[in-house]
Formats: sequence, structure tokens, C-alpha cells
Amino acid sequence: MAQIHVVDLSFSYEGSFEPVFEHVSFSLDSGWKLGFIGRNGKGKTTFLQLLLGKYAYTGAISVSVPFDYFPYQVKEGQMGRCASDFMGELKAGCEEWKVICELAKLEASAELLYRPFETLSHGERTKVFLAILFSGGHDFLLIDEPTNHLDQESREVVKQYLKGKKGFILVSHDRELLDGCIDHVLVLNRKSIEVQGGNFSSWWENKRRKDQFAKTENEKHLREIATLKKAADQSSRWAQKNENSKIGFDPLKEPDRPFRAYIGGKTKKMQKRVKSYEKRIEREVRAKEGLLADIEETAFLKLSPLHYHKERLAYGEDLALGYAGANGAALKDFSFEVKRGERVFLHGKNGCGKSTLIKALLAAGGRGGEGNGAGLQILAGELHVGFGLTISYVNQDTDFLQGDIRGFCAKQGLDESLFCALLRQLDLGRAQFSKRMEEFSEGQKKKVLIAASLMTPAHLYIWDEPLNYIDVFSRMQIEELILCHQPTMILVDHDARFRQKVATRVVELPG
Repeated sequence: MAQIHVVDLSFSYEGSFEPVFEHVSFSLDSGWKLGFIGRNGKGKTTFLQLLLGKYAYTGAISVSVPFDYFPYQVKEGQMGRCASDFMGELKAGCEEWKVICELAKLEASAELLYRPFETLSHGERTKVFLAILFSGGHDFLLIDEPTNHLDQESREVVKQYLKGKKGFILVSHDRELLDGCIDHVLVLNRKSIEVQGGNFSSWWENKRRKDQFAKTENEKHLREIATLKKAADQSSRWAQKNENSKIGFDPLKEPDRPFRAYIGGKTKKMQKRVKSYEKRIEREVRAKEGLLADIEETAFLKLSPLHYHKERLAYGEDLALGYAGANGAALKDFSFEVKRGERVFLHGKNGCGKSTLIKALLAAGGRGGEGNGAGLQILAGELHVGFGLTISYVNQDTDFLQGDIRGFCAKQGLDESLFCALLRQLDLGRAQFSKRMEEFSEGQKKKVLIAASLMTPAHLYIWDEPLNYIDVFSRMQIEELILCHQPTMILVDHDARFRQKVATRVVELPG
């Protein structure tokens, strides 16, 4: 297989305070199934764009294979056309019969190619893109977040599909997906880049052990440095005391006292010992440097949920929801309830009505404008939200985020200094605070919404796909927060491990 060599790569965006990459070197094999792991904003998507030649950089990237990138950018004029008409524009030389074969492996019908692209769901578009992407035979494929917005069933299909492929870099924060289909990892650490064989879990276990060893070594060096400093200080004081004993010395009056030359020689030996201690301290400090450079320390987040006076916060009976002017109901014959202290996950296929139910709950709680539920109607049954219930909401959409952090805080009524401190705990760099939010990565935008929700004391937290684009470390941090404070929540998220850890109940919505 061909090798991809990255040598002394450096890159920074114009006007940026810090470089994205600085003198990094590593090698990849084009036959690997490579998972790309790193914090939000560390440069995963940027590196893929560098491979595609989109930006100027210093250093060298040596390749002998062509690249192709997911997701494809569909132009506005193509949205009303069928994918079969323009897929050759997305991938040169794309053959329709090969795409149909790949769609079959993705458990999707060839009919998707002959419908207007704008009518396809997120999951259907993803499958069409992947089928086009893998229809070529010799490309090294760059796959950026393929499972965002996909339901659990579709994620499983994509996982099994990628498991049977090779020759790609997969950017994903879905631990289940990474474990199921990769054989190597490329990791952007805080200060270094590493390439390692195995899947996410094997890398995570190795990292956990490596971090623990680094912490133990660091503590050992700190103890050694403290001991050496104490000995050096003591020897220095003895040398000074010994040197001071020469003052006022009269050999005629004190014949039994050691001569000045003897005292001076003794002092010199003590001072030499001090120098020896100082050199050993320097060696210990040098050995300690960099030990903790790549350790991912996640801050412990805080949450202040409000206590509601009733056991049941919201419920629906024989509920049917739909939109004005639409044929049929988006959700029907559905009953549910949410009790105090529960973390209820809404589960079901894309299009089954999860977000519709959330919009209805927000509207019933007096926050209909936030859920973009225009035209939503209760067609049958009853929906009740407790009187005086305070709801904190995380929208799955981030497109409405505009302007800077200061303006966002003013609009949301948040304390700016506390909000920025919370964003720092979620690993958002200080440099981001001076940027407009339109320039943030999708993961950074999502952290803005989560931080705003965490700063809003509420009886009920409704989070609609909160973990889309969020890095693995922050996902674990949020899991720990929820398990510690145990707020009452309604969540929609397709990360299987997140759901397994924090859900108290999973509610299946009818298809």
C-alpha cells in the first residue's frame, strides 16, 4: 500500500494567535482504516483540507494516491435535481451501477438516486454520499462526521458498511462507531500527534495507563526536587555559617581553634556540594518537563437544577401532533410522562417525531419560539406541562448563532465572565472569545449552547441531539456532570454509550 508522509508540517489561519500545527511529522498507510481523534477546534477538519490542498502550509505532505472527501458540497442549483444527474459533478468518473451496488450494501434503495435531492432525509443523503464516495476504487477517502443526525439503526448500518472497507480517515466522536470499524488511530494530543494501531477502546486504555504513569513519574520528580532543594538549602546555610566563623578569629588567643585555611577549605567543599545539588535539580526539572503535556484534564462541571413541587413534570395521553397544511400526523397515538429525577431518552428512527414532540413541549411550556415549531398543532389527545415549570433547552440547530460571545450573553441574560469561565472548562480556547461565533467549529458552537443551558437553573432540561460534533473528552465530561447532579431531562441523542450511561428510561416512539 502507498504511504502518506507528513514532514515538518506547520499551518495557522491568518490573524490567528496560535498555530493549528507546528513542525509535526508522521506517516500513514493508505490501506488503513484510520480513526481521527481530537478535541473540538484542534484541527481535524483543517488537516483533511490540507490533504486536499485547500490551504497553503509549510513543510511537506508526500502522497501517491488521490483523495476524496465526505460530505460533498451540493450547490443550491443541484438541490432540486436527482443525484443521478449530478453525481458525476461530485466525483469525476463516477459510474451509476457502482453507486447502486454500494447503496445495496448500505441497505438503501437505488430509488434514492432518482428523487429530487432536497426531498431526501439526512440519513438518505448520507447513504447517497457514501455510495458515491466508495464507488471509486483507488482513492484514499477522508470522511468527516458521517453519522451526525442519523438514528441508531442508520448508524449501525454505516458502521457495518465501513467495517468492510479500507483506505480511509474517519473523523468521528462516536465511540461505538470508532470501535466497530477502524484498525488504527491518528490522535491530535494537546502538544503532539501520535499514530497507533487498534480501535478507540484500545487507544483509550493505553492513554489512561500512559497518563497514569506520567502523573506518577511527575509526582516522583516533584518529591525528588523538593528533597534536593531542602538538602541544597541546608548545605548552603552550613557553608555560610562555617564561613562566618572566620570573622574575629585570632590564632594567638584561640590556639585550639581550626586555622582559617582549614575553615575555608571546608566551606569550599560545602559550596561544591550545593552546586552538585543544583545540577541534580536541573536534571530532575528537565526530566519532568513535558510529562503532563498531553494529559487531558477535564474540569468538573456544575449544574443547579431546580426542585419541582410535583412528582410529574409533563405528560401526554393519546397524543397526535402535526403541522398546518401537512398531510397526516408527524406523531400519533403516543402517550408518555416525565417524573422528577428521570432522564428520559426519546428513541426512534429519523422522522418518527422526536423533535416534533420536543417542539410541542417547549410550546406548552411557553417557549414555542425557541423550538421553531411554527404551524405545529395538537391534532388529538392531551399534552400537559407543569404550571410554573422552568425549561432549559439545547437546540440541535446551531445556525442561528451569530455575533460575539458578549452579544450572546447580553441577549440570553448570562453573566459574561462566568459564561466564559464555563466555556474554558469545556476546553474552548480564550482566542475564541474575540471571534464571531460564525467562525466557530460546529463542536464549539454546540458547547456554547450547552454552556448556556448549564448556566440556566431549571426544573426540566430538554436537550435535542446535544452531542453532535462534541469531542469524546467533553462527552465523558458531560456524562459525569449528569450522573453527579441527576437533573430531570428529556434527551434525543444517538450516541449509544452516552444513552447507556445516563438514561434512566428510554421511550420508543412509533415509526
